[in-house]
Amino acid sequence: MPERKTKVLIMGAAGRDFHDFNTHFRDRDEYEVVAFTATQIPDIEGRSYPGELAGELYPQGIPIRGEEELEDLIEEAAIDEVVFSYSDVSHEYVMHRASRVLAAGAGFRFISPDVTMLRSSKPVVAVTAVRTGVGKSQTTRRIADVLTGMGKKVVIVRHPMPYGNLAEQAVQRFAEYDDLERHECTIEEREEYEPHLDRGLIVYAGVDYEAILRSAEKEADVVLWDGGNNDLPFYRPDVHITLVDPHRPGHEMRYHPGEANLRRSDVLIINKIETAPPEGVQRVRESIARANPDAVVIDAASPVFVEEFDRIRGARVLVVEDGPTLTHGEMEYGAGVIAAQKYGAAEIVDPRPFVVGSIGDTFEKYPDIGAVLPAMGYSTAQVADLQSTINAADVDLVVIATPIDLRRLIEIDKPAVRVRYELQEIGEPTLDSVLQSKLG
Repeated sequence: MPERKTKVLIMGAAGRDFHDFNTHFRDRDEYEVVAFTATQIPDIEGRSYPGELAGELYPQGIPIRGEEELEDLIEEAAIDEVVFSYSDVSHEYVMHRASRVLAAGAGFRFISPDVTMLRSSKPVVAVTAVRTGVGKSQTTRRIADVLTGMGKKVVIVRHPMPYGNLAEQAVQRFAEYDDLERHECTIEEREEYEPHLDRGLIVYAGVDYEAILRSAEKEADVVLWDGGNNDLPFYRPDVHITLVDPHRPGHEMRYHPGEANLRRSDVLIINKIETAPPEGVQRVRESIARANPDAVVIDAASPVFVEEFDRIRGARVLVVEDGPTLTHGEMEYGAGVIAAQKYGAAEIVDPRPFVVGSIGDTFEKYPDIGAVLPAMGYSTAQVADLQSTINAADVDLVVIATPIDLRRLIEIDKPAVRVRYELQEIGEPTLDSVLQSKLG
């Protein structure tokens, strides 16, 4: 009589969960992955992980259900193990999920990062963080510039954002702006890819990160992992760099899996020093000294650059910030608010009275967002809601503080200025010196 398979449920958010499946469960007869659950991303449940990606054991694919169905799924399918596979949630949040799972009669576990990190034939530099919104994007751009200056051909591999047809998105390559249209990228995807395309770099993303890596290696001297949320790298890094945020001191020790990044990394960057309170900087230094005293520590700033900054003075402004930073990143403000205050806005207008459709749902789900508008755009309908919300706002000026210029995607019927930010190291060591010593 054949041995009974271990029935598994994977809790995710359309990213790490698929990678854990691909690297640990796919093609293993001793397991039966019954379903994925999904959260964080609007309207992501109700799909399936397609059979083309799931392997021979799952020709019909694997259903994706809402996380609110967790207990029902455990009971209905007699689940043995629940695997937690998403990021940027507090330790308390994780353990509440674990308690629900244990109360329903199943086991609860994580997959070791050493199991899921794929090995590359090329050097890998990984950029991660302890929280969403610390400044990974500008750090990745800075590292790409340093490596390019060293004569290396850099290829970016971005943490997954597969919100469309998963089979078609298995391996995505972006080399031209037209590729963004061809792959029907969301606002969140464009925010991550466009700044690299501006520099003439190639970006890979998708679902099957083994296939992605093998393609990227053919074009790269160095693979640069551009992390998402505060997740661990999918590739085993030769240099692991993690950012910590003195605006949220203590979070480096309280969020999953950011604390693991803090403890594993070769290099830790304390970012935003120029705008953080000194006590916040000192507190993260103390966390580093306790958790990873052997890491190289780099101090850095992310100063804002504003086109036509004089238009802000005396204006009533609507500030549009990066969406994930405000939602599961739990920041009440970002670079746009800093710019509005710095350049003398008369008032930062709360967008709540003007919200349309799914943008209102975002504020209901994340009530602690400050008086700013998250640039949500996970679907065509949500992009339309974002445009309508901006255009309904009774303001003099829109301050766009997203990594891309929203005016390229939506029609804004009032004056707007754009805020940008780049990473600048303070003193020594620098990214140049660290990367030269490790990869030069």
